[in-house]
Amino acid sequence: MKSIGASFRRFRRKPAFTGFILFLVVLLLNIIVQGWSQCLSRGFSIGNALAFFQPSSLNSIFMSNMPFILVTIGQALLLLVGQMDVSIGVQIALVNVVCIMVPQQTGCPVWVGWLVGFAAAFAISALAGVCCSVLRLPSLLATYAMTFLVQGINVLIMNVPQGAVPRAYWKPYQSTVYGLFENPPSFLKFLDYIPVAALVLIAVLLIWHFFARKPFGKHIYAVGTNQRNAFAAGINPVSTQMKAFLIKGFFVGVAGICLTLMSASGNPLQCEEYGIKSLSAAIIGGMGWGGWGSISCGVFGGGFLVLIQNAVYYFFTLLSKLFNGFAVTSYWHNFVSDIIIFGGLLMTLVTAREQRKTLQQGLKSQFKRGEKNVK
Repeated sequence: MKSIGASFRRFRRKPAFTGFILFLVVLLLNIIVQGWSQCLSRGFSIGNALAFFQPSSLNSIFMSNMPFILVTIGQALLLLVGQMDVSIGVQIALVNVVCIMVPQQTGCPVWVGWLVGFAAAFAISALAGVCCSVLRLPSLLATYAMTFLVQGINVLIMNVPQGAVPRAYWKPYQSTVYGLFENPPSFLKFLDYIPVAALVLIAVLLIWHFFARKPFGKHIYAVGTNQRNAFAAGINPVSTQMKAFLIKGFFVGVAGICLTLMSASGNPLQCEEYGIKSLSAAIIGGMGWGGWGSISCGVFGGGFLVLIQNAVYYFFTLLSKLFNGFAVTSYWHNFVSDIIIFGGLLMTLVTAREQRKTLQQGLKSQFKRGEKNVK
C-alpha cells in the first residue's frame, strides 16, 4: 500500500495528471449517460447499464476516432520540442486522397497507394520542419499558411469526394480482433472486446517507446527547454526538431490510413479542424511548451475530447427519451461539447501553474524570430 501511495504521489507531480483526471471523469460520465439511455430503451439490466463496454460501442469509438487521437499524439511531440503544426488536419486529408487516387488512376495495388500516402506525409512534414526549424519562421504562422497550401494540393489531386477502398482492406479495420477469425471458438469471445483500431494505437505507442529510449528521447526535452543550453551540450536543435517533424509525419501517415479505412472513400476537404482541436486536446492533457509534458498527455487529452463528444451525443439522446418531442440539431451537440472542452482547457491552465508559464513563453516566442530571441 505504501508503494502504491508513493507511486500516486509521484504521478500527481506529472504533467499528465490533470489530463488523466479529466479523462477519468468524462469516462465515468460516458458510462452513466450511455447506460441510462440504454436502460430507458431496452429495460434495466447489467448489460444495458454497462452499454459503454459493449463490443460494438468500444469498436465504434476507437475506429472512428483513431485518426484524431494519433494526430494529437503527433501534436504533443511537436510541443515537446517547442513547435506546433496547425496544418496537421489537412495533412491527414492529403494522405487520404493520395491513398485513394494513386490506385484509382494508375491501377497499382492499394498498398502502393498507402506507401505514396506515407511519402506525402513525410514530405509535407519535412517542409514544415524546414520552415519552422531551419528558417526559424514562427510555427503558428508558418503551419497556418501551410493549411491553405495543403488544401490546394488536396483539391488538385481530388476535386470532389470520390473513390472506394476494397472491402478486404476496410473490413478488418472496422472489426474487432474476434471478427478477424472465421468460425472462431467460443473461448476466444473475449477478443470481441478488443477493437483492431485499438491495436493500431498500441503499435504506435510501442514505436514511440522505441524512439523515446534512444538519445532522441532526451534530446527533445533538452531542445524544448532551452536550445542554447542544448547546443552547448552537443545537441543539434535543428536536427532534433526536424526528426520530431518527421516522426510526426509518420503519425500523420498512420492517421491518414486509418481515416481512409474508416470512410472507405476520399474527401479532400476534411479534418481541417483537427489542427486546432489536437492542439487543444494536447494542452488539456497536460502539455506545455518546450520540454513540458509527455506523449501520455496527448493520449489523455485526445481521449477526453473523444469521450466528451460521445457523452454529449448520448446526453441529448437521453433527453429525447425523457421528454417527448425533444429534439435538437447536431449544431447543439457541437456547441455543448465545445463549451465543455473550453471549460476543460481553462481548468487545466488555471490549476497547472508551470504548464501555464511554459505556454505563455511559447506563445511569445511565436512572434519572435532569430537566434537572438531564443532563451
